[in-house]
Amino acid sequence: MAQIPGPGAFLDTGRIVSSLGLVAGMHVADLGCGSGFFTVAVARMVGNEGIVTAVDIRQEPLDEVRAKTEAMGLGNVRAVRADLEVLGGTGIGENTQDFAVLENVLFQSKKKEAMIAEAVRMTKSGGRVVIIDWKKGAGGFGPPDELRTGEDEFKRMAEAAHLKFDRTLDSGQLYVGLLFIKP
Repeated sequence: MAQIPGPGAFLDTGRIVSSLGLVAGMHVADLGCGSGFFTVAVARMVGNEGIVTAVDIRQEPLDEVRAKTEAMGLGNVRAVRADLEVLGGTGIGENTQDFAVLENVLFQSKKKEAMIAEAVRMTKSGGRVVIIDWKKGAGGFGPPDELRTGEDEFKRMAEAAHLKFDRTLDSGQLYVGLLFIKP
């Protein structure tokens, strides 16, 4: 039986988002937003002047994001149902986002490079792409290790997509967190 990790192992969304350098007015795409933990934190950081586009392939999480952000009075979030594995599939304009966030979504896909390419396509020159995903070899909690990707492999994929590695994010014991810049 797998042991449940201590509290420092899990993602501290608020701490991670506050470390990204987001400011009011930025445009951010939360790709594979799920129930919107990052969406909400980012929407607060970019304020009413900014826009957060929450993207997921499933309708249920998007409905949850809409309900949650409306209840919180966050009018700067738009929810989009799209396939991240298709270049241009999100409908987000090319070179329009200050940040693209791929948080806890890449482990679910066999087309990781395509998802990273979609994030790069929409990110402005000088913008940032954030990858946070389950750490390979981190233990039995979470998805099986064969679905996880190592930090060096993520860096290789990102660099192949013409991103420049900026820094590692403190993402807890179970996750790898990487920040890249689009030249």
